[in-house]
Amino acid sequence: MTSQPTVYIVDDDPAARESVLALVKAKGANAVGYSSAEEFLAAYSSDMVGALVLDVRMPGVSGLELQQQLRSAGSPLCVIIITGYADVRTAVRAMQSGAYTFLEKPCQDQELWSTVQEALQRGQQQSEQRTEQEELARRAGTLSTSEREVLMRVLEGMPNKQIAQELDIGLRTVELRRSEIMSKFQAKSLPELVRMAIRAGVLPRL
Repeated sequence: MTSQPTVYIVDDDPAARESVLALVKAKGANAVGYSSAEEFLAAYSSDMVGALVLDVRMPGVSGLELQQQLRSAGSPLCVIIITGYADVRTAVRAMQSGAYTFLEKPCQDQELWSTVQEALQRGQQQSEQRTEQEELARRAGTLSTSEREVLMRVLEGMPNKQIAQELDIGLRTVELRRSEIMSKFQAKSLPELVRMAIRAGVLPRL
């Protein structure tokens, strides 16, 4: 089950961390603070959704390293990088690796909260997209080998007759397999099936 959207604050500076925590909680949002990337990773779960307010410069695992680990894990958390002037280049690198945006210290409360709100919305969207992708991958996994053979040719734009000839099967068999594929994907049209197959990873994105 997906957890409730939360703002996770990772900053080794207690004053900065508590300031962000107080602001977010005052706005009525859930918030949890961590003093290091290691502490956050110890508590991390793949069902966490929401936003991550992350300081770049921390002892041990840096903010950039944490962000990269989360990206590799497929985390839907939307990352906001908090940086001092000297670390702007590092923050840009983080954005190139998938972070949402970065803010310079000291952050104005209104700017920070507006950014957090945007990140929460985006994090929720990313979580929903990941859930959808996992469901489509599950549906694709229910296809038999023969159905997958037909699907790959459908995705290549082959008409039923050509598929039947290439696979050396009857036209009626192709039609039945196509019908079963549509049913398993719960697709109502060919364009919808194509979109679902791409999101499921059956067909690489072009």
